Amino acid sequence: MKAIKIVTFAALAAVSVSSFAAKPRSIEFSASHEAADGSSYATYTVKCSDGTENTLTSYSRSKWCVGDNSAELCEKKQIKAAQKACKA
Repeated sequence: MKAIKIVTFAALAAVSVSSFAAKPRSIEFSASHEAADGSSYATYTVKCSDGTENTLTSYSRSKWCVGDNSAELCEKKQIKAAQKACKA
Protein backbone atom coordinates (compact mmCIF):
# COMPACT_ATOMS: atom_id res chain seq x y z
CA MET A 1 0.00 0.00 0.00
CA LYS A 2 2.84 2.36 0.87
CA ALA A 3 4.50 1.69 -2.50
CA ILE A 4 1.30 2.62 -4.35
CA LYS A 5 1.13 5.93 -2.47
CA ILE A 6 4.75 6.71 -3.32
CA VAL A 7 4.27 5.90 -7.01
CA THR A 8 1.06 7.97 -7.14
CA PHE A 9 2.75 10.94 -5.46
CA ALA A 10 5.72 10.77 -7.85
CA ALA A 11 3.40 10.67 -10.88
CA LEU A 12 1.40 13.66 -9.65
CA ALA A 13 4.58 15.61 -8.92
CA ALA A 14 5.87 14.95 -12.44
CA VAL A 15 2.59 16.10 -13.99
CA SER A 16 2.55 19.31 -11.95
CA VAL A 17 6.11 20.20 -12.90
CA SER A 18 5.38 19.75 -16.61
CA SER A 19 2.27 21.91 -16.35
CA PHE A 20 4.45 24.86 -15.25
CA ALA A 21 6.76 24.61 -18.27
CA ALA A 22 6.52 27.53 -20.70
CA LYS A 23 4.15 26.88 -23.58
CA PRO A 24 3.41 28.90 -26.72
CA ARG A 25 0.36 31.16 -26.34
CA SER A 26 0.40 32.93 -29.71
CA ILE A 27 2.37 33.00 -32.95
CA GLU A 28 2.25 36.25 -34.93
CA PHE A 29 3.71 37.13 -38.32
CA SER A 30 6.48 39.75 -38.02
CA ALA A 31 7.98 40.39 -41.46
CA SER A 32 9.11 38.98 -44.80
CA HIS A 33 12.80 39.09 -45.67
CA GLU A 34 15.09 38.25 -48.57
CA ALA A 35 18.47 36.60 -48.04
CA ALA A 36 21.62 37.62 -49.89
CA ASP A 37 21.23 34.63 -52.22
CA GLY A 38 17.74 35.78 -53.24
CA SER A 39 15.73 33.26 -51.25
CA SER A 40 12.89 34.59 -49.16
CA TYR A 41 11.98 33.79 -45.57
CA ALA A 42 9.58 35.11 -42.94
CA THR A 43 9.94 35.79 -39.24
CA TYR A 44 7.28 35.20 -36.60
CA THR A 45 7.06 36.16 -32.93
CA VAL A 46 6.12 33.48 -30.40
CA LYS A 47 4.66 34.65 -27.09
CA CYS A 48 5.12 32.10 -24.32
CA SER A 49 3.11 31.46 -21.16
CA ASP A 50 6.02 32.62 -18.99
CA GLY A 51 5.94 36.09 -20.61
CA THR A 52 8.93 35.69 -22.92
CA GLU A 53 8.91 36.40 -26.64
CA ASN A 54 11.02 34.45 -29.13
CA THR A 55 11.55 34.53 -32.88
CA LEU A 56 10.80 31.78 -35.39
CA THR A 57 12.09 31.79 -38.96
CA SER A 58 10.14 30.10 -41.74
CA TYR A 59 12.00 29.19 -44.90
CA SER A 60 9.02 27.27 -46.27
CA ARG A 61 5.81 25.89 -44.84
CA SER A 62 7.72 22.76 -43.89
CA LYS A 63 10.83 24.27 -42.28
CA TRP A 64 10.45 26.27 -39.07
CA CYS A 65 13.56 27.27 -37.13
CA VAL A 66 14.07 28.83 -33.70
CA GLY A 67 15.82 32.22 -33.89
CA ASP A 68 16.10 35.05 -36.38
CA ASN A 69 17.62 33.93 -39.72
CA SER A 70 18.76 30.68 -38.13
CA ALA A 71 18.94 27.22 -39.65
CA GLU A 72 19.57 25.44 -36.34
CA LEU A 73 16.89 23.84 -34.14
CA CYS A 74 14.48 23.33 -37.03
CA GLU A 75 11.20 21.43 -37.15
CA LYS A 76 8.73 20.45 -39.86
CA LYS A 77 5.76 21.83 -37.91
CA GLN A 78 5.27 25.37 -36.65
CA ILE A 79 3.90 24.32 -33.25
CA LYS A 80 6.87 22.03 -32.56
CA ALA A 81 9.32 24.86 -33.32
CA ALA A 82 7.27 27.21 -31.10
CA GLN A 83 7.44 24.71 -28.24
CA LYS A 84 11.23 24.51 -28.62
CA ALA A 85 11.44 28.31 -28.67
CA CYS A 86 9.56 28.54 -25.37
CA LYS A 87 11.79 25.89 -23.77
CA ALA A 88 15.01 27.60 -24.94
